[in-house]
Parts: sequence; C-alpha cells; structure tokens
Amino acid sequence: MSSVTACCIELPEGFRQGDLLAFHRRDAQQLSELVDGDSLSKGLSWDGQPACLTLRLKRGRAEASLAVDGASGRDDSKQLERMVRRMLGLTQQVEDFERMFCDHPEIGPLLARNKGLRVSLTPTPFEALAWAIVGQMISVSAAVSIRRRLIQAAGVRHASGIWCFPDAGKVAALGKDTLLAAGFSRTKAHSLVTLCGLVADEALPLGAWIDSPVEDEIRERLLAVHGIGPWTVNYVLLRGFGLLDGSLHGDVAVRRNLQALLGRAGKIGENETKKWLAQFSPWRALVAAHLWAMNKADGY
Repeated sequence: MSSVTACCIELPEGFRQGDLLAFHRRDAQQLSELVDGDSLSKGLSWDGQPACLTLRLKRGRAEASLAVDGASGRDDSKQLERMVRRMLGLTQQVEDFERMFCDHPEIGPLLARNKGLRVSLTPTPFEALAWAIVGQMISVSAAVSIRRRLIQAAGVRHASGIWCFPDAGKVAALGKDTLLAAGFSRTKAHSLVTLCGLVADEALPLGAWIDSPVEDEIRERLLAVHGIGPWTVNYVLLRGFGLLDGSLHGDVAVRRNLQALLGRAGKIGENETKKWLAQFSPWRALVAAHLWAMNKADGY
C-alpha cells in the first residue's frame, strides 16, 4: 500500500530550472536521482519510509508528487510544499542581492550572466550534512562515488525501484566498518556516526530547525563534533537550510574561480578569499554559488 501527495507551486519569471536539474544530475548513474527532460525523480526517506519525489518543471510552475511506501493516514501536502519550495530555492531573496551588487565592478558582470541564480537545497538538512562530510577535501567525482556506495549500503529502495537517500537512523545502523568499506576515511566515518547519534538524541534537532534555523546555534553544535570544520558547517547552512551568509573561502572551487574572475595569474589563498567575500555579507554563500556556477558542468 502506498500514499501519494501532490502540490503545484508557482515559479518566478525566468526561473532557472536547468540549475536545479544539473545539481541532481551529478551522479551519472542516476541511482537515487533520475533526471529526464524537465522532470526529476528523487528517492528519499519520508518519516522513515521509502519515498519517491517527482518534480515536473513547466513554464511558470512546478508540479510535485510524493509517493510514500505505506499509507501515512494524514495530509502531508503542506509539508511537501514547504520542502519543495526550499529545494527550488524559492525562499531566497536573490532579487535583493542582485539589486544591491549589480554595479559592483567584479561581481556585477557575473550577476548579469547568472540573473536569477538560486541555490538548490537538499530535501533534508541531514542529506546536506552527509554530503558535506563525504565531500571534505576530495573531488566532486570521488564524493559522488562514495555517496552512491553509502546509499547502496543503506539498502533503502522505493517500490518504483529508485534508491532512497537514507535518514540518520539508517546510516547509524550501518556502523563505522560499513562506512569504511564504502570509502569513508576513519575521521569521516566517526564524524557521521557521531552526528547520527546526536540527531537521534535530538541534540541536533535538524527537523525543528528547518523552518526557523538559528545559525549561531547550528554552527556551535556542529563545530563541537570532531572532524567538522567551518567549510562543512557553512555548506550545511547553505544546502540544508538555505542560509546565504556562510563564508566558503575554504572551498577549492570558490578560490579557483575567484582567481579566474579577477584575472589573477597566481593562486588565491583562503585569507584573501575570506577578505574578498566579506564585502558581500550577508550574501557571502550566494556569491560562492555564483563562483561555482562558472563551472556549470559540475552542477554547482
């Protein structure tokens, strides 16, 4: 038995649906995200049950449906709509940012080319957290491969056949040895298992933070975990909660693309990148997204 919930969301004029689809197309094997034309199917966990989210992006609107294995017995339409709006970046006031910096000598031309750029979010903060840990200090392609093996190790599949990104409980049940076999380093495996325990104990109330995230509290609690540094925290704040002011000066792609933007021959270090990004607060992470978008093939 399964339950299906649906909603329709109006999209702003000029919505950049290609950005969203590219973000979910990073894994060429399309194990848990299937992009077909203007549609996305994504496997996820919904209240502990395997689910498949389908997004059909049409001119001016997004049609979303969520098929959950097992009857929920309640109306999930409002929860679904909130999740999809976050995933689409519709909670981000990017127009204000563009008006403020459209004439900036360095970032202005980039904003003109990327008008309307929004940051695509993961369905849940936990997925962003897990991805951030996987992606520490390795290439995107390597991170995608480890993420895929994590999903397969968890073994959660929807009735449609799509694999589902596991929730914290499923990941905790895998244990460190399984994570090591999936390609995690010992430090990353320890960090992820520790975080899963904190989520289970509600010491990290990720769900409660979704609609009203307290940035300082989230930052403090994550940084208290061994193996979690500023880059990981700022990535989670951005991809998991849609908070746009984390300074991603530690990101290799941000520094590399800033070097290209400024036309510099030598590499730009973290300190200089941090200083340059500071002028754009409270939009520093959104500036980083514009720099990521200079490499569109990476599905920023």
